[in-house]
Amino acid sequence: MTDTATKPHLTRAHSLELLRQMIRIRRFEDKCAELYTQEKIRGFMHLYDGEEAIATGVIPVLGERDRIVGTYREHGHALVRGVPMNEVMAEMYGKAEGCSGGRGGSMHLFSAEMNFYGGNAIVGGGLPLAVGLALADKLRAEDRVTACFFGEGAVAEGEFHESLNLASLWDLPVLFVCENNKYAMGTALDRSEAETDIHKKAEGYAIASEVVDGMDVVAVEAATRRAIEVMRETHEPYFLECRTYRFRAHSMFDAQFYRDKDEVEEWRTKGPIVRFQGWLEQNGIAHPDDVKRIEEETRAEIDAAVAFAEAGTWEPLENLTRHVYAAQRPAAPPPPAAPTEMVETTYREAVKQAIVEAMKRDDRVFLMGEDVGRYGGCYAVSKGLFDQFGPDRIRDTPLSESGFTGAGIGAAAAGMRPIVEVMTVNFSMLALDQILNTAATLRHMSNGQFGVPVVIRMATGAGRQLAAQHSHSLEGWYAHIPGIRVLAPATLEDARGMLWTALQDPDPVVIFENVMLYNRTGQLAANAGPVDIDKAAIRRQGKDVSVITYGGSLFKALDAAEELAKQGIEAEVVDLRTLRPLDMPTILASVGKTHRALIVDEGWRSGSISAEIGMRLAEQEFFDLDAPLARLCSQEVPIPYPKHLEDSAIPQIGSIVQAVKTMLGRA
Repeated sequence: MTDTATKPHLTRAHSLELLRQMIRIRRFEDKCAELYTQEKIRGFMHLYDGEEAIATGVIPVLGERDRIVGTYREHGHALVRGVPMNEVMAEMYGKAEGCSGGRGGSMHLFSAEMNFYGGNAIVGGGLPLAVGLALADKLRAEDRVTACFFGEGAVAEGEFHESLNLASLWDLPVLFVCENNKYAMGTALDRSEAETDIHKKAEGYAIASEVVDGMDVVAVEAATRRAIEVMRETHEPYFLECRTYRFRAHSMFDAQFYRDKDEVEEWRTKGPIVRFQGWLEQNGIAHPDDVKRIEEETRAEIDAAVAFAEAGTWEPLENLTRHVYAAQRPAAPPPPAAPTEMVETTYREAVKQAIVEAMKRDDRVFLMGEDVGRYGGCYAVSKGLFDQFGPDRIRDTPLSESGFTGAGIGAAAAGMRPIVEVMTVNFSMLALDQILNTAATLRHMSNGQFGVPVVIRMATGAGRQLAAQHSHSLEGWYAHIPGIRVLAPATLEDARGMLWTALQDPDPVVIFENVMLYNRTGQLAANAGPVDIDKAAIRRQGKDVSVITYGGSLFKALDAAEELAKQGIEAEVVDLRTLRPLDMPTILASVGKTHRALIVDEGWRSGSISAEIGMRLAEQEFFDLDAPLARLCSQEVPIPYPKHLEDSAIPQIGSIVQAVKTMLGRA
């Protein structure tokens, strides 16, 4: 066991509590495995068998206000944290009485009351979330620690390295707990990592770290006490590599062909419960009657939990779409006030002023992203803001899109209002895991316990001869994801006012700013305020055809409408403004009036947002159409560098005019 000098004060009561918690986890999971074979628990289930000493040694050392981010093997974490076993078992069944309302299952146990931010089924996916939670606490000067649990397989993920770097760079109080169970699914550590001493990776990021015997609950507790004592004083991260061994398969689907049974049995003789119970009995701290009592009490608790789950109810089908978005949202902003003064400005300046106003209005708002500080952002949107608001609120990040986007998501989940700037939509693919798997799902999986009011801005579109890797229009990809809102402001009023409104929204909002609009100038009311982010807008009235578009194509559509008017064709131009959710009533009303629709979309044709709008029109407006639905999209090629080819690849004024005339039989 642990040296006396580093051993916690092992009173009889404390020793029995440590043993009780480990036995409680083990017996609970034994029962879950039995219920799984009876098909009462389904899906992926990953058991903690053999790793009980880590949760038991770490979590009780944390304070009630400290936060916990688990992994998909988090039953033990939840139980030791104090999430009632009844609710955990009901969640395993998928019942409405579960700690996540039955929406999360085995891998997604949540409890806002316990500051338990759930398990994460994406390997390494919880690391940026933990960094963001700690960032929120640092910005508010709150004395909290965030403990983040993960397996050794996560250290191969980019999010591991990005998260450790951010935590060290920004001095964030994250306790990283690596549960090194020697196998990432079926791959042994020495076959996946060139450096198998994982704590050394933390040292490479200047994070205090140590290795601890993860099969020794006293050693784990002692190490955690040391770590927390240091963290309370320094408010800096700390890394524990707990070397352990899982006795069961990776999941209940795993046939375990990758290791010998003899290896498992040898490790079982060194298991945390066997070792600690034997040591307690040898030293007269625990007696057979104590163990018998713990086993009986645990069995009774498990029986009660099973009965609770069996008697639980299934969520009614009519509640299927609950907690995709917040039930309560701020009221739509009032109509714009009469202008007090008109100011000549640019789209870029309109976005900048929205950021400035938001930061003055709300101390929770901060901007983070690559080069947003002294550089002023790739498109100079934040130029000058670093000097005005300082490095905490205009926060430069490393080139680590997944890491800092996930950190923004975590900060939002902790109550902040971050604006995350991703330099360009192409780079956002590196952050898609965090946007899709965390921001868009956290409210739903947690049964509404946690929301993510983050705003993510990114530049999009082609037209600047930036070639194939910097010219994408991927708005339609994001509009495919439930749980987020997708905005595409085109006008100066929307560039300023949509950000204002988005920052009041309780759900994640992704804003696409077309690169061709940043330099666009126009008149903007000095007192311009928030605008509705739920409604499309009719930018030009017409009777012959509805031209439906958004973002960078809006002004092309308006210019095309002027050209068509000279030829006696009156086109109505619909600015979608919001791509998710689509404002179908406005679209349907326009098409119901004109009986024709052309959808202009800079995204590629296959799987585009135009395809979605066209299908909805076919479903809801088919019998009012006087001509087949039409769409004009980018050519299905990577956007070329030469100007003449780039222009040919994306919708232009002339191609819009031609498409309308073809629809009307006047080509």
